[in-house]
Amino acid sequence: MKGKNIILTGDRPTGRLHLGHYVGSLKRRVELQNSGKYDEINILIADDQALTDNADDPGKIRDNIVNVVLDYLSVGIDPSKTTICVQSALPALHALTFYYLNLVTTARLSRNPTIKAEIQMRGFSEEGLPAGFFTYPVSQTADITAFDANVVPVGEDQLPMLEQAREIVDKFNKIYGETLVLPTAMIPENEVQRRLPGVDGKAKMSKSLGNCIYLSDTAATVKKQVNGKMFTDPLHLQISDPGHTEGNVVFTYLDAFCTDAHFAEYLPDYANLEEMKEHYRRGGLGDGVCKKFLINVLEETLSPIRTERAKWENDIGAVYDIIRTGTEKAVETTNSTLARVRRAMRIDYFEDRSIIKEWETLLKKANQ
Repeated sequence: MKGKNIILTGDRPTGRLHLGHYVGSLKRRVELQNSGKYDEINILIADDQALTDNADDPGKIRDNIVNVVLDYLSVGIDPSKTTICVQSALPALHALTFYYLNLVTTARLSRNPTIKAEIQMRGFSEEGLPAGFFTYPVSQTADITAFDANVVPVGEDQLPMLEQAREIVDKFNKIYGETLVLPTAMIPENEVQRRLPGVDGKAKMSKSLGNCIYLSDTAATVKKQVNGKMFTDPLHLQISDPGHTEGNVVFTYLDAFCTDAHFAEYLPDYANLEEMKEHYRRGGLGDGVCKKFLINVLEETLSPIRTERAKWENDIGAVYDIIRTGTEKAVETTNSTLARVRRAMRIDYFEDRSIIKEWETLLKKANQ
């Protein structure tokens, strides 16, 4: 075990990344990458896990790998500091998953609250549940341990997954000796980072619900989403009416994105967001003004991301090389862990010559 500070994080490549991803993970990843506090940062494009509920449409996963990487690069993920790699191209992960499956029961997997919620959200019946989807906490454990990651940034809804990983690691180490690094969770620092709702006020952004603002959306599309779909206060019928800021998606987004400098630039009537909220609560501030301000704030955030993405879109060959180079590096890292695991289990038959002597001794005893 390395004794280093190593981060593993990642995304399922099922579509372009949106503002929820940016607030919940991408922005934080860039901060961690540039902090100098970590020896390694690895981002895994979890295409294997995405296939567990998209096996009938692998093209969807394949085509979105480039979109996810473009989004990474556009927000500031630096491939010279962060390793970007593809899960399915790391054979060690598949072997580790198989070994770990023997250390967890189906009963334990069925009690995992995250799995139960995901099954319900996707509408799987008990008979129609893919085994790969049911066991993806074990695959996730393989991902984490293969990189010797001791820090795993997760949302609160993913904490049961990490707890299951810790159980598997602990069981492996008890059976085979101290071999695997025990991971710890890094949860978002504030409530806004934990869950940015869709523009319609739904708890989660979803492509199927059409309630996302994607990092690659044009300025016109962002404006249309905010003006046409963004949920405010249904009781705020007249500008003079007192309004509610809690549960008002416009203000939730302002909490996530605006700064005092934005007011100086776009809405100098207020010094900060709290002043604006107070005016809205007592009445006299219209939703149109609030939305216009939010559009300006979002445009300031998204414009440089769009510009950076366009640069990389014009050199897809370079993007491909980044993915390939990162994956080649990850192959070496994960193969090294797999070799260590096999040594601990004493199934490295062609590396450990002492096994020959043990076989000879067993045969001698059997023939006596």
